[in-house]
Amino acid sequence: MNIWIAVGLTAVGCYAVKLMGLVVPAGVLERPLVGRLAALLPVALLAALTAQQTFADGHSLVVDTKAAGLAAAAVALMLRAPFLAVLASAVLVTAAVRAITGWG
Repeated sequence: MNIWIAVGLTAVGCYAVKLMGLVVPAGVLERPLVGRLAALLPVALLAALTAQQTFADGHSLVVDTKAAGLAAAAVALMLRAPFLAVLASAVLVTAAVRAITGWG
């Protein structure tokens, strides 16, 4: 497939998704179930993306230094640390584990 066809189809698909959000009737958006789904869907998608990026390597499941960084970020979140502190703790723990173990 030509790359420009793929780019064009992607652009049309993105526009169609945005347009669907605009043409949905207001009554549908006011339903409690739709409101709950709209609030929880981004969290679920972000969690799935984080899990996939942390524990997947191609078609296999791996536990490596990224898992240690994710655990450090989870602990920082439970301690209600600011976002930059959460990010810094994940980076520092991942780097430290890589330096100690020689992985990555």
